[in-house]
Amino acid sequence: MSLINGLPAHVLLVHFVVVLVPLTALALAVCAVWSSAAQRMGIVLPLLALVTLVSVPLATQAGEWLEEHVDSDALVRRHAALGDGLLPWAGGLFLLAVFVWWAARRTTASGSETSRGISRSAAPVRIAVAVLSIVVAVGAAVDVYRIGDSGAKAAWHDGYSKAASGGDGDDN
Repeated sequence: MSLINGLPAHVLLVHFVVVLVPLTALALAVCAVWSSAAQRMGIVLPLLALVTLVSVPLATQAGEWLEEHVDSDALVRRHAALGDGLLPWAGGLFLLAVFVWWAARRTTASGSETSRGISRSAAPVRIAVAVLSIVVAVGAAVDVYRIGDSGAKAAWHDGYSKAASGGDGDDN
């Protein structure tokens, strides 16, 4: 995919990534910490993570096409290098979302957590999954921020004037 309605596809697809990765990260962290949230979200959590996972390589491939069609400089190369590192984070979000969904579903099928209590053997696993989910969620969100910041710098470093142009029709 290279162009959408005459615009580079990357410029449009990247907005899905910028919204979906932090949204998925937040949903995963909340569901991993509060199993009742995971039970309420149900299949939506892994589906959201799957859409997020699919959107990352789409935006990356469109970005590689765009990289070949713009002047190459250090900022563009840095942005491309950072962008290549997002897929493992998105994969981690997806795998953990599937696990959190599966665990919540299993808990629902076997009875309420509050009435049965969490077994001693399950508590360390839940804590580990919650911590890992938070680490991956924060890592993914920070990585999206870093990639977006580098992309904005690459796109806009010489693309605007710091002084007003005066072309807005206001003479005062």
